[in-house]
Amino acid sequence: MISDLKRMIDQVSREKGVEPQILVRTLEEAVKAAARKKFGPDYDLEVSYDGERGEIEVFEFKEVVESVTNENLQISLDDARKIDPDCEMGDSLGIKMSTETFGRIAAQSAKQVIMQRLKEAERDVVYDDFKDRRGEIINGIVQSFDRGSIIVNLGRTEAELPLKEQIPKESYRQGDRVRAYILEVKKNAKGPQIILSRTHPNFLAALFENEVPEIADGIVQIIQVAREPGSRSKIAVASRDQDVDPVGACVGIKGSRVQAVVQELRGEKIDIVPWDPDPAKFICNALAPAEIIRVIVDETNRSMEVVVPDDQQSLAIGRRGQNVGLASRLTGWKLDVVSEKNYNKALKESYSSLLSVDGVGEKLASELYQYGFRSPQDIAGVSAPDLLIIAGMSQEKAQTLIEAAAKAVSQKTLAPSSELKGETSKPFNKTEEPLGGEG
Repeated sequence: MISDLKRMIDQVSREKGVEPQILVRTLEEAVKAAARKKFGPDYDLEVSYDGERGEIEVFEFKEVVESVTNENLQISLDDARKIDPDCEMGDSLGIKMSTETFGRIAAQSAKQVIMQRLKEAERDVVYDDFKDRRGEIINGIVQSFDRGSIIVNLGRTEAELPLKEQIPKESYRQGDRVRAYILEVKKNAKGPQIILSRTHPNFLAALFENEVPEIADGIVQIIQVAREPGSRSKIAVASRDQDVDPVGACVGIKGSRVQAVVQELRGEKIDIVPWDPDPAKFICNALAPAEIIRVIVDETNRSMEVVVPDDQQSLAIGRRGQNVGLASRLTGWKLDVVSEKNYNKALKESYSSLLSVDGVGEKLASELYQYGFRSPQDIAGVSAPDLLIIAGMSQEKAQTLIEAAAKAVSQKTLAPSSELKGETSKPFNKTEEPLGGEG
């Protein structure tokens, strides 16, 4: 078609990032479509690209016959031998056609096919470029707005920042720079659909990874993140090197690193929490700055009761329960914060109720309480094997104790159960851990 076709293919390949082979196949299909439009479907055509000469060649194939009944698909032996003296009856003779004969309409058709295929190829290239970039932070420019979503120009393509993935009270104008987390990359008929997020916990983690070399190098690990986007977040970190303080590394000199993240999140408060393999200590760290007096661990239900000084209960719980809620999500434990006064009151009532059961003395009451049996109802509601965790308890003693507790409950001679607020009816496997001033 044009003498410098090879140069054009190479140039488009470089500019659009499309493989030359894709362009060649597209060109061959386009020329074939143009030929079909010019000559109609009743032709046996073949199109190929000659890479050495940089030309597209079109051949029509005709069967060599004795008597021609279809001039489009057949040729007589005499006429065939004028083209190829060696051909024989029944051969398929390829006759090179001039692409200049396609005409203006055919050329326009070829151009349309090329443009369509080129767009498809570009979309595939963009998808292949972004499909492995999930979890990365990317910069873009606010291009437009669509029903609450922000359309972000990424250069080669566009992305969507849905309303639910935007930080509350954050506002943007057209032309503003926006930094976001690549949440999802989908492939559809209109091209790749790239979904961004500024609210995802991993966005916060990725921001710290960009700011803290120790995280990028794998020395400091981000164990978990809990966020209330735009308000407050907690991030749990640990160090693989005992000489590197994970919290200090994330804070930076004079708070420079954490402040860079806070600025990007428009003032979102960030608590950096040292992770601890001991769940109780981890909880204390997560509830800082509140002082923790005691933690009662219920491993069966993965819950904890946290006892705090009376004047720090509000601090531990936080405004609208935010602090304890984030700590719960960060640690994966259900938390119930109680004041020291209420805890001691419930403890006294519970201990007294246990002493009222026939056969329970001070030593046994202490042991029962330690394992989570807080009332006669707790004892009456289990089977004998559940009590064998107590030192010196036999099957026979356990059964007698259960019957005595059941009798006390049925007679209603005891005060109502004084279980601590939020405690479940599965009392065994609980441990009580006093913790002084941690967190």
